[in-house]
Amino acid sequence: MDVLMLSRLQFAAATFFHFLFVPLTLGLSLLTAIMETRYVTSGDEDYKRMAKFWGKLFLINFAVGVVTGITLEFQFGTNWSRYSQYVGDIFGSLLAVEATLAFFLESTFIAVWVFGWNKLSPKLHATTIWLVAIASNLSAYWILAANSFMQHPVGYVIRNGRAELDDFLAIVTQKWAILEFVHTLSGAYILAAFFVMGISAWHLLRGNEVDLFKKSFKLAAIWALIFSIFVAINGDLSGKEVAEKQPTKLAAMEGLWETTKAAPMYLLLWPDQKNARNSVEALPIPGALSFLAFGDFSAEVKGLKDFPVKDRPPVLPTYLGFRLMVGLGALFILVSIWAFLKRKDPQSSPKLLKLLPWLIPLPYLALEAGWLVAEVGRQPWIVWGMMRTADAASPVAVSQVATTLVAFILIYGLLGAAAFWLIFRNARKGPAPVKAN
Repeated sequence: MDVLMLSRLQFAAATFFHFLFVPLTLGLSLLTAIMETRYVTSGDEDYKRMAKFWGKLFLINFAVGVVTGITLEFQFGTNWSRYSQYVGDIFGSLLAVEATLAFFLESTFIAVWVFGWNKLSPKLHATTIWLVAIASNLSAYWILAANSFMQHPVGYVIRNGRAELDDFLAIVTQKWAILEFVHTLSGAYILAAFFVMGISAWHLLRGNEVDLFKKSFKLAAIWALIFSIFVAINGDLSGKEVAEKQPTKLAAMEGLWETTKAAPMYLLLWPDQKNARNSVEALPIPGALSFLAFGDFSAEVKGLKDFPVKDRPPVLPTYLGFRLMVGLGALFILVSIWAFLKRKDPQSSPKLLKLLPWLIPLPYLALEAGWLVAEVGRQPWIVWGMMRTADAASPVAVSQVATTLVAFILIYGLLGAAAFWLIFRNARKGPAPVKAN
């Protein structure tokens, strides 16, 4: 392998691992804030114990997410120095705002929340976890705005052989950034809801803290239904944005080789990476792709053959990643409806309770598949239409990147195993028992 492929693999490994922890941070911080608010407004001690229990799992997850996020950013200098040199004026400004505004707010108040249970009034203490939740989600916006610039660059000028910031507001308010932010957060909220439902179901099956976990289950079931439907609606809007601004990605997502009017969507399709004749197609829905892409059943959708080979993304991983994401999204809607209908008495449906713990990994898989589509489908561009990935890698030795890639995998593997073991152990242990007076 050359430096480019090794650098891509290293960044992918670091990004995919880091994103195992980000979504739960975003979703669980808000759910914990809601739980503590319910305690403040109702005086129900169960909600206080819920906030402490789910907050502990949130803290374990948050700590690992921070560590992996910091190392990820260093790769822009070590592995992608040419990229940083070319667009660092733009990309760096967004990351700087994220660090100085959102991350410091988040990290400061998370410490106040952890150590302030017996030192602050209930209302003031609840305010601190809301600030953590708001800062976490605000942090995501700046990072996703930076990624959105890579997907659809705006607000820049080319000066002295590099891209320089020209309109900061255009970057952070562009439609692509808003849709990407909403779609990513909706997926994160689904993950958090299934995480809470799955663990609550496990305890309810065993009769542990029934009243407390019924309340957790009910809150998460409502949360899951709202955002599983919302993410589908937003996904449709995002798909239309892709169709307009990244037509090669859309063609790869659907395995479409020939430019077609009233383009069908195939329920069964296995695209060939290089030769359309070897693709397997079955069960077409006439006009469905045209409608999903442009809101018109007769609209023309460009196929991969209309683009130079050098501008086409890898077809098979983009296609499979998209199908996996959409298929799991449909599953989440069905399960969320089931859970919502049983939210008042989940123990009346043992089958649902037995199923939910096994579904906890699936939102993680759906989110990773979504990022695979977004990033692999953008290739061969690191910044769409501006800079190719092949031109962005650092001029370093193959041995250097290979060594650090192996080190990343080993260290992250151990770190991930430790983190998930701690989450599993504390989730299984349950909330702290009520202290006797």
